[in-house]
Amino acid sequence: MGVVNVTPDSFSDGGCWASVSDAVQHGLRLFKQGADLVDIGGESTRPGASRPTADEEKGRVLPVICELVDAGVVVTVDTMRTEVAREAIEAGAAAVNDVSGGLADPDMLPLMAELSVPYICMHWRGHSETMQSQATYTDVVADVTSELGKRLTAAEAAGVAADRIAVDPGLGFAKTAEHSWSLLAHLQALHELGHPIVVGASRKTFLGALLEDPHGALRPAGERDDATAVISGIAALAGAWCVRVHDAAKSLDAVRVAARWASEASSAPDEASFLVRQPSGGRDRLTIRGLRAYGHHGVLPAERLDGQQFLADVTLGLDTRRAADSDDLALTVDYGGLTDRLGAAITSYPVDLIETLAQRLADVCLAESGVAEVEVTVHKPAAPLRVSVDDVSVTIYRRRHD
Repeated sequence: MGVVNVTPDSFSDGGCWASVSDAVQHGLRLFKQGADLVDIGGESTRPGASRPTADEEKGRVLPVICELVDAGVVVTVDTMRTEVAREAIEAGAAAVNDVSGGLADPDMLPLMAELSVPYICMHWRGHSETMQSQATYTDVVADVTSELGKRLTAAEAAGVAADRIAVDPGLGFAKTAEHSWSLLAHLQALHELGHPIVVGASRKTFLGALLEDPHGALRPAGERDDATAVISGIAALAGAWCVRVHDAAKSLDAVRVAARWASEASSAPDEASFLVRQPSGGRDRLTIRGLRAYGHHGVLPAERLDGQQFLADVTLGLDTRRAADSDDLALTVDYGGLTDRLGAAITSYPVDLIETLAQRLADVCLAESGVAEVEVTVHKPAAPLRVSVDDVSVTIYRRRHD
């Protein structure tokens, strides 16, 4: 997805495409570079930005959308406003990219149900002027996934078809650089939501901070496209459906490399993995048994409503020698923090199957530095069955390579 900001104040290219002709030419350039979608936005969402009026926003985006659609470009509209979204779709836009996930305008989700067009639902906590004050999380990956899950539930309740929705973790929106990196490193958690994933990392400040010069000055926004392309390739390997970028050509190259890499890896022997593997002599084990937490998982309405207690056992495969030699907690797994995260994963948004819950717990464990493999057993002792049983459980084994 190529970005066309028809705004005077966007963080990386504000004012560059402010005229209709410049915006259209830039959209055509992105299309020729290989962008499948061209996203037209008339409101800057950089931290601290003030909102234009709805008429200003429509005046910026609608003429550009009309001309690009007439030229054969598949266009999406980047807006939080229902009236802008409706007129953009009427002008030929194919989808709505709503950075507020329907929170900024309560009529957005009903409109998406009415129009039955694809909808990109982003994680959001507030408008640009105040959003960075809300960058507080217990566990950013679990919290963002849970909050997106609630927006998906709201969309479903409004009548939006599930197969019309993609999700976006909202990198940089009410998030610090550390939050954005954590979300990128754990995109697998978002797959549990069951929707295509959009990644919008292009030129963002967390990249500028990573690439700062020796004097601490951020890399300028226009010089972050190479780093963006790297993220595009890695995100593609992690299963992202779409990357939203300012330079389509570089990211398309990166995605093609990732696709070729993935194709080769799928047919390569296990030993061909580029990830570091432990010696064949075996790994040390760290085991947590009998972790208990209350969840609302199950296929029956009563299970979702009332909930029940779930138990989990996890065994981690790792190398503890450096930690043992140094007696340093930082070199092994902090099982106190891990049990908190596992408990939060059980109590977060509901799923139907304990197999899905077990995979969620495995992902939490494999996110720990140094953990190469994990065995997870999820117990459901209060499963509502017609025949009395002591327990129902499922056990899965996952490796970092998988």
